[in-house]
Amino acid sequence: MEFLADMIVPFLGEMLVEAVFWLLAEWGLHSLAEPFRRPRNPVRSTIGLALWGAAAGALSLWIFPHSALHDPLYRRINLLLTPAAVAGLVTLVGRIRRGKGQAPVSLDRFGYAFVFAFAFAMALVRFVWAA
Repeated sequence: MEFLADMIVPFLGEMLVEAVFWLLAEWGLHSLAEPFRRPRNPVRSTIGLALWGAAAGALSLWIFPHSALHDPLYRRINLLLTPAAVAGLVTLVGRIRRGKGQAPVSLDRFGYAFVFAFAFAMALVRFVWAA
């Protein structure tokens, strides 16, 4: 049982760090949503989100310089698991916003959240540089 707790708690810690940064970014972009409502070039949007994700990853390293995961295998698993979980959270937030009649921005869709965008870029920066 202790082994299970030692494995799950660090994953949840890494997910929490990314989820907080993602929700802050999502909240900030919704406050500036009008420019994001018109159609954008998906390639440029993805590159922009990846850059913002890398910046958030660097900022998270300044605040949390050590990874909660020390085993290299767990860190590799986390590299895919955490962005997928955060992307699922973002998708859920988008559905809630649509249910309330609010127009979602492009960040509320799964593809923008995971495929080489914010969550993955942040996880990659933490994977490479977190101690």
